[in-house]
Amino acid sequence: MSKHHSLSLWLYIAKEFFFAFVVTFLFFFIIFFINQLLLMAEDILSKKAPLVDVIMLVFYATPAIIAMSFPFGSLVGALMASSRLAGDNEFLVMHASGVSRHSIMVPFLFLGLVFSLVSFVMNDYFLPLGTINYGKLYRKLISSVPALELKPYSVKKYKDATLVMGELEDGAIRDLLILDTTKSGKSRLINTGRAVLLDKGDAKGILTLVLKDIFIQESDPAKPDRYEYSTAAEMEYNLMLSGFADFASAIGPREMASREVLKLIKSKESVLNGRLLERQKEIEAKKRQLAGEYLKRASSLAPLDASLGYLGDIESSYKALVLRPVRDRSLEIYRLEYYKKFSIPAGAFCFIFLAFPLGAKSKKSSRLAGFGVGLLIALVYWALLIGGQSFGLKSELNPFLAMWAPNMLVLIASLPLLVFWRSA
Repeated sequence: MSKHHSLSLWLYIAKEFFFAFVVTFLFFFIIFFINQLLLMAEDILSKKAPLVDVIMLVFYATPAIIAMSFPFGSLVGALMASSRLAGDNEFLVMHASGVSRHSIMVPFLFLGLVFSLVSFVMNDYFLPLGTINYGKLYRKLISSVPALELKPYSVKKYKDATLVMGELEDGAIRDLLILDTTKSGKSRLINTGRAVLLDKGDAKGILTLVLKDIFIQESDPAKPDRYEYSTAAEMEYNLMLSGFADFASAIGPREMASREVLKLIKSKESVLNGRLLERQKEIEAKKRQLAGEYLKRASSLAPLDASLGYLGDIESSYKALVLRPVRDRSLEIYRLEYYKKFSIPAGAFCFIFLAFPLGAKSKKSSRLAGFGVGLLIALVYWALLIGGQSFGLKSELNPFLAMWAPNMLVLIASLPLLVFWRSA
């Protein structure tokens, strides 16, 4: 077959795959988009936030939706396209015309690679950018619509304080009660007649309240019969945001570019290596102490029984030191997210090796059957991805293996299908 005919054939196959991909991509995009919209309706729209701002929040959340839609769109699209071409005997005609099976698969692999690259760019560049803008707009909404974070006549616990809210009036909380602990360990009660939210424009997940008409009572738990009180006309009070607002404000490894995450990983590894080195020095010192005490007791004329208790204590502390794990949970989270940034986009390419031979076995032209099988595989893949991440956090499983295991399983499952398809 001439190069011109080969190019025309590849374009024809690519067009079939691309059309199926667009349909399935839009399906997954709409599903994820509706889920995001429902979250917005529950957490934001129900609080009467401006519709324009809600639309912008949804817009800033779309990069994450697009990044996730590409791999699943590639999987189901490849299944639908190959099922249709095989069911209409077009693959059979191509093969009978001298077109190799590898050539038929080339357009699928090429588009799968393109989809992976686009998904990675969305996940690595546009997602962090969208998250930062999302956080800025959400903080602005909190200051203009306090009910988003502070619900009237409710109790809300933060990282470092408990708030008991009164009536919401003219954008301010009245009769607000705050229970917290001071830096010196004293229990503190703050009662304010009026509290207004203040937007300082930072991105550290901190909510600032301007309190007016304040009464403060402090007591020391060690001296329960004594307390101190004071009053003030106005003061600022900072809170660490929680729940939905945490997601909007805090920037974690998921919302960073891969190069930034890798830089932080190296920094955290350096700190962890320093801790491991210090622990090793402690172990060596304890070992020398234990050996020295044994030699000292062995050369002493004192009864051995009198030394057993002391030696036992040293030996117990030595064993505890050896067995004590030195881990950095934040480092593990960063590693998992780093590998996840590559594994999910790579899924769009890996799925081709499974979806193409699976669809090529079809005897009937049925896009619907390919769609159903694709949804089932996507569900299993998603469960494996979530399971791998959870297992990676709770165990010492290698982060790379935890995040790439679903793609590896996809490739392993595709091997017998590819062998059968080539020999058929």
